[in-house]
Amino acid sequence: MKAVSAKPTRAFNIGSMLVAADNSGARIVRITGVKRGKASKGTQQYAKIADQVKVSVRAGKPAMKGKVFDAVIIRQKRSYKRKTGESYSFEDNAVAILKDDKGNPQGTQIKGPVAREVQERWPSVAKIAQFVL
Repeated sequence: MKAVSAKPTRAFNIGSMLVAADNSGARIVRITGVKRGKASKGTQQYAKIADQVKVSVRAGKPAMKGKVFDAVIIRQKRSYKRKTGESYSFEDNAVAILKDDKGNPQGTQIKGPVAREVQERWPSVAKIAQFVL
């Protein structure tokens, strides 16, 4: 997986609730695991912007409720710094649900902005976004 050009801060623990910003059918999801996450022994895994996570659907279409999917974190409220010195934060925490391991999104459009770090690591997700910040 490609490294991001920012210095993201640890924003989400296991069990954090996020909004599904795409039109896949899920509305609220809970993080159940972090794919390729790094945490030292004895500490809980954490996720940050542009990370791939396992999510369980808590609210949405009845067929999707309770199912587990892969997702990418596209927005986070917690501020993080870019290499240019700018500090960025969004007004909500959001994910985009993936349909396969290659990074193809399940939905066809994403509501709201997507971070530039997501575009670097997941170009197919950023392609369906309204705009990239």
